Amino acid sequence: MIHVVAGVMMDAAGRVLLAQRPPGKHLAGLWEFPGGKLEPGEQPGSGLIRELQEELGVTVEVAEPLIRVPWQYDGRYLLLDAWMVRRWEGEVASLEGQALQWLAPSAVDPTMLAPADRPILQALLLPSRYPITPADLVPDAFATCVEMLRDALVHGERLIQLRLPLWPVLLVRKLAAELVPLARQLGATLVLNSDVEGACELGQGVGVQLRASQLMVLKARPLSLSQLVGASCHDVAELACAASLGADFATLSPVAATTSHPDAAPMGWEAFQRLVEAASLPVYALGGMQAADTVQASALGGQGVAGIRGFWGAGFRRRSRLP
Repeated sequence: MIHVVAGVMMDAAGRVLLAQRPPGKHLAGLWEFPGGKLEPGEQPGSGLIRELQEELGVTVEVAEPLIRVPWQYDGRYLLLDAWMVRRWEGEVASLEGQALQWLAPSAVDPTMLAPADRPILQALLLPSRYPITPADLVPDAFATCVEMLRDALVHGERLIQLRLPLWPVLLVRKLAAELVPLARQLGATLVLNSDVEGACELGQGVGVQLRASQLMVLKARPLSLSQLVGASCHDVAELACAASLGADFATLSPVAATTSHPDAAPMGWEAFQRLVEAASLPVYALGGMQAADTVQASALGGQGVAGIRGFWGAGFRRRSRLP
């Protein structure tokens, strides 16, 4: 496996630096985050400093791991090790003749990127928290749910899954439609659980969370790249299937014991880390998670945490008629 490091350099305006692959190289014309191959025995942090000095003439001062992406190109295996670079010394220059451009992450078209770099973009765009609505919310609490979900968006949540098994599908779509204008204004996404048709109908600002059973029957990504696709995964095979479909992220569960599924054996953090390292997309820890577990999940290579009851305050539960 070829070990490659990439630097996600973000300037004071929140833009990231992209470099274009030159003519004559594999994937020529596509854009990527700058970096290159590690030398034998070289550590990723040291290799990142060397590569960005050679390629851009800058010295990395502050960097931290962002995501590791295993990938395969025409039978060649590589590990793309992406680091977030928040501070460097020197002026960026194209020392190897490649075209460079600075773009806000939200303005980057995924199709312009080399395929292995697309999960890096998603890791940049996705938040570290992924709240999921409690399953026992009742349909006659519609107005209250609109109010409380709007409040969650206003107070910073940028990815919320509407998982409401007691509700008719059309009512869930109506709930999402009420919130879509605000979600679009704030750059947030509402995710429908398994309802691909509803996500297609509602468009921008609405994504879908695929069930594991859907992963096994779908032959291609069910939505365009402008709408998020998540996948509910429980093992390495499902994570690989999610990546092959072009899903933008996955949840991996159960990491810890849950009251909703007391018979499900939790995998624990060690197994979570091992599975995340083999995944080619951002992964959220799910199952018994609290918002405070974000630090642990991120330290082990995850995107963050997804959760249900641990992510909603007592006021939401009481006003939505939860027990």
